[in-house]
Amino acid sequence: MTASAPAPVSSTLRPTQRLGFNTRVSFGDAGPAQGLRDGVALFRAAEELGYQSGWAYQRHFDHYLSSPLPFFTAVGQHTERIRLGSAVIPMRYQDPILLAEAAGTTDLLIGERLELALATGSTAAWDPVFGAVDTDPRTEAQRRLERFLAAVAGEILHTVDGPGQGAPVGTALRVTPHSPGLRGRIRQGSASVGSAIHAARLGLGLITGTVLHGLEPEETFPAYQARVIDAYRTTWRTVQGTEPPPVAVAASILPGTTAEQRATYAAYDHERRTQGMAASRPRGALVPVVSADLPAGLAISPVFLGTPDKVTAAVLADPGLAAADEIVLFLPPAFGLDANVRLITDLAATVAPSLGWSPG
Repeated sequence: MTASAPAPVSSTLRPTQRLGFNTRVSFGDAGPAQGLRDGVALFRAAEELGYQSGWAYQRHFDHYLSSPLPFFTAVGQHTERIRLGSAVIPMRYQDPILLAEAAGTTDLLIGERLELALATGSTAAWDPVFGAVDTDPRTEAQRRLERFLAAVAGEILHTVDGPGQGAPVGTALRVTPHSPGLRGRIRQGSASVGSAIHAARLGLGLITGTVLHGLEPEETFPAYQARVIDAYRTTWRTVQGTEPPPVAVAASILPGTTAEQRATYAAYDHERRTQGMAASRPRGALVPVVSADLPAGLAISPVFLGTPDKVTAAVLADPGLAAADEIVLFLPPAFGLDANVRLITDLAATVAPSLGWSPG
């Protein structure tokens, strides 16, 4: 099918201000060194296409990137404009002060382009490695998040009140280096209405992902995503008294410009439907202990695939994506560099202009 001219932006659609992508920086058969180099190349290609943001997961003990901040520092030396974001860093397993130091250093080195998305949802899966805590994992994650926010904002963390503390008595200790604008570029990765409300109360930006929980019976993923975003904006206006910052939404949007591509994307969609979150793993990656039979109230996002015209129409009709200010393309984890570059190229050329987006 020949691609038609971009459709006019609907009066109910928020024009897409930014276009991004989200990658796990998979290592694949070539190993970590090549996987990291391919990750840098992907960010460079996205910037050349006009993408405004690139996001990377943090995955511990697996065949993917585990430490985003040094990776972003490297990417920053090969790019000039694209924003670099983590989506997401689980706070349960972070030392908040060390993270604030690393984040400030990274942000200054890359020209203040860092955007951190953090999460407080957690299980105790890695407690034997990172150490157990006296409270439940979520409470501990929230405590660490609040400590981190104070540190990255430049607040006094401690005043030296006695000898032997490494500085003169009366010295106010703050995290250094301090990047003044970083606090305003921190988001919470939210998978539920409650989490979105919590983000708004803390004055954090919002990014929603491809897994949501708390759906009502018979409620669709797009409808619930729109409800999450609405709850965030309503709470922000009430608590903060200003207009909320732009909201980002991750989505699987796979326009196929050839029959071969469409077949590849259909196979990925089949994996997602039959394997759930275990779909699309590079060789060597761990098999998640999940199935496609999700518990009540939990859902994964749909995959938009087919011809560019079909995909565009489906995206325009999705209430969750229509409510977003920024759409972040979720890249299938098993895709290599060439397949990822082809996908971000096709999305930017065939679908994104119909959403009101223009290259940055």
